[in-house]
Amino acid sequence: MLDRQAQFRLAADVVTAALAEVPEVEAVALIGSVARPLWREVPRFQPFRYWDVPVWHECKDVDLAVWLDRLDRLQTLNRARSVALHQLFKEKQIGVAHHQVEIFILQGEVNAYRGRLCPFSQCPKGKKECLVSGCGQDSFLQQHAGFTFWPDAVAPDRIMHLYDRRHGILRRAAETPAEGQDDHVATG
Repeated sequence: MLDRQAQFRLAADVVTAALAEVPEVEAVALIGSVARPLWREVPRFQPFRYWDVPVWHECKDVDLAVWLDRLDRLQTLNRARSVALHQLFKEKQIGVAHHQVEIFILQGEVNAYRGRLCPFSQCPKGKKECLVSGCGQDSFLQQHAGFTFWPDAVAPDRIMHLYDRRHGILRRAAETPAEGQDDHVATG
């Protein structure tokens, strides 16, 4: 799980670098479990549940908060994400699918959530996901039924700022040591 988190952090870095090339992007931050130290938990599957064996939390995807000053070129962001992940696989053989990098679109200093970057190649795609109210109102801005973006998801102590327009790349997620990394190396 620590290795997968490290791979996801590297994916966050390459996608952030690609997004930084898009003029509308004001800032990028890594949010969610990939941004925080992993914790041990007893998973829901057997035999770990039966024997009460804690394992590292499983990161399932990369969550990036991306602040934009306009929403009319989201397809450019979609392409940047896909190209960056393709390069990551080509150069390092680390496979992260484009739909595993969730991009939460925000605007303004009040962190107004607008939706997620749609993973489809066209908008609308004609899938059931496209039928959600407001989905595609801005091309490639996906809405999810019943989803609420919690403001504390971008609280300063829960995120890893990776880029802002004024200062460029602020840090690399892949260079941030994982919690328990020494334990991981010692026990393999």
